[in-house]
Amino acid sequence: MSPAGLREIAESIGFSGVARLERPDGGGFELARGQADRRHGVPIGITTRFATASATKGFTALTVMSLVESGALTSATPLRSVVGDALPCVDPEVTIEHLLGHTSGVGDYLDEETLGDVDDHVIDVSMHTLARPSDYLDLLNEHPQVARPGGRFAYNNSGYVMLALVVEGLTGSYHEAVADRVLAPAGMLRSGFFRSDDLPPDTALGYLESGRTNVFHLPVIGGGDGGIYLTLDDVTAFWDALDAGRIVSPAHVAAMTTPRRPAGEGRAYGLGFWTSPDGSVVWLEGMDAGVSFVSSVDRSTGVRATVMANTSSGAWPLARHLEALPG
Repeated sequence: MSPAGLREIAESIGFSGVARLERPDGGGFELARGQADRRHGVPIGITTRFATASATKGFTALTVMSLVESGALTSATPLRSVVGDALPCVDPEVTIEHLLGHTSGVGDYLDEETLGDVDDHVIDVSMHTLARPSDYLDLLNEHPQVARPGGRFAYNNSGYVMLALVVEGLTGSYHEAVADRVLAPAGMLRSGFFRSDDLPPDTALGYLESGRTNVFHLPVIGGGDGGIYLTLDDVTAFWDALDAGRIVSPAHVAAMTTPRRPAGEGRAYGLGFWTSPDGSVVWLEGMDAGVSFVSSVDRSTGVRATVMANTSSGAWPLARHLEALPG
């Protein structure tokens, strides 16, 4: 399929966002379509920042692994040895690695298997009160342990908020630690965690199916389980830095992107990253009210594909077309 054909598809589905296909030979394409701010008619451009929902889990995992490399903790460190009495709901045997790989068995404050429409209000908490990991403690403690640690894979948002609590406890600030330990070494100059009520210029608002923005549907600033804002160029910089070992060592990158548990629907999971069952494809993805994101690397071909949209499900149709292109 030609770039023109992909642009026709984007037009036909009303795509609102950006996309980029990168090939090792320098080929590929990119597009930007739709509006970053519908009320004021601000168009989306290649440099526009987008929220990326659960793609943030990869950044949280890398921040934790950076702390492992610095000797602040190990993957076998029990969670409660770091957070103390803050999470009595958690089994004392739950470790950092259990949380990273979604095998902790902790209760999930945002269990995606039980959610209805992603555009619904999904938790009964004022979103402006959720600004740092410790703000989630009451929510987390409402959900007791549901399975033994180290058992089955079960995708879990609470686990990554708990990892953010670990980072906050060891460094003083989860958001600053991600910036210092992941964004800065990767050269991701325009990405970060931004308040939804104080977004910087050239940042897309997220839109629900109703046409309203998502400002009341998501935490006012992202946390360990979701909410970082990225640009296309910074996603490219991220994969470059990850492959080069500039964020954490190549050995730890390999450990994080090697399939550990089958995760259903023909995919697997490492530590913070989705993978194909054979490990040849690695990706990050996210979906929230007014947010959809997927970025993948095919290690057998070197092809990368990224789609970011400011609607709840707009990224997936175009991403499927990109994935179907021959390597």
